[in-house]
Amino acid sequence: MTNRRDDEIVEEIRRRREAHAASFGYDFDGIVKDLQRQERESGVALGERPPRTPAVVRKGRS
Repeated sequence: MTNRRDDEIVEEIRRRREAHAASFGYDFDGIVKDLQRQERESGVALGERPPRTPAVVRKGRS
């Protein structure tokens, strides 16, 4: 269950995301390019994870 503080944080994130999108006229390509620029300038790769090995699926077992 979320508390009021969590809701305030989520709402702030939504406000910032909305303002960012509006600043690019809701142009998806522009938004993506700006986020990629921010990522490059930060020097921190965001959202990268090492490849995962698929789990073995065994038939006939539940």
